[in-house]
Amino acid sequence: MRRIISGIFLLPLVLTSCATLNQDNSSRLDLIRERDELRCGVSGKIPGFSFLNSSGSYEGFDVDICRAFAAAILGDPEKVDYRPLTAAERFTAIKTGEIDLLSRNTTFTLSRDSIGGNGLSFSPVVFHDGQGLMVKKESEITKIEDLSNSSICVGSGTTTEQNINDAFESLSIPYTPIKYQDLNQVIAGYLQGRCAAMTSDLSQLAAARSGFSNPNDHLMLDTVLSKEPLAPASEGSDQKLADAMRWVIYALISAEEQGISKSNIDEKLQQAINNPKLKPLRRFLGIDGGLGEKVGLSNDFVILIIKSTGNYGEIYERHLGKNSNVPIQRGLNRLYKNGGLHISPPFN
Repeated sequence: MRRIISGIFLLPLVLTSCATLNQDNSSRLDLIRERDELRCGVSGKIPGFSFLNSSGSYEGFDVDICRAFAAAILGDPEKVDYRPLTAAERFTAIKTGEIDLLSRNTTFTLSRDSIGGNGLSFSPVVFHDGQGLMVKKESEITKIEDLSNSSICVGSGTTTEQNINDAFESLSIPYTPIKYQDLNQVIAGYLQGRCAAMTSDLSQLAAARSGFSNPNDHLMLDTVLSKEPLAPASEGSDQKLADAMRWVIYALISAEEQGISKSNIDEKLQQAINNPKLKPLRRFLGIDGGLGEKVGLSNDFVILIIKSTGNYGEIYERHLGKNSNVPIQRGLNRLYKNGGLHISPPFN
């Protein structure tokens, strides 16, 4: 009887606690707006993705993703505080609140995206990558089997470390990993001859090679060790911020699908205003539907983004296109209708 009575008295307390949790609708979106600044975690050391240029400003593909988020949330792409983070630091920075979100060549995996793992919430993939190996041409290494009993430079605490071990183990190839905390250390170890090869995402290998004094002296092997879908991430319990981030990425992709760019956004907006029959375009640009409000943003958030960074294709071409300093073929990062993997759900 005493247990039953105790349970009866405890029940209101449990229900009260649940009600309090359910009523707490606070989001980091509110904090970002109060602060009037977005704190965005980046690598800061990868040309083409995020690095300090000669004028001391951050630029790159990942940086423009941060700018797109800031434009959508704050109406100004320049209101970003970039926080350079190593692979070992990045998830802790999210959990402790040092940063609002991460835009840093991070692979989207089950363990990272689940409550039982790192407890993050990933946005749609922004760059489809794969892990590779780079060697010096003079080594005459041309295939992965040639690396038997060799040392390989790798970043510690990354999926890269796990993938290289899985690949070599599956092929019964013995090797010795030489582990470093960040990519710059991996590169330095490789160039100093501490290992026969270095391994990282192909995009990072291309970025690293572009900065070598003699890039043509280094070769990337044909072997691709893994799939690496890279995506922005935020704290997993913040649904409002996750919703906003998700649809910012889809806005960039959908704009490219529709041929809406930084140069013609004003023209497209005027067409939508003048023609009520252009219903999909009117919803996309925030004239009808109130879609922005549903994800915690202003209804014109797409316009703010495209005016700031352009569409996905423009961002890619600017930093990774054939005329950039780090040219990487678009490949899987083309739109679905062009043979790639990028596609946006409808803005309905």
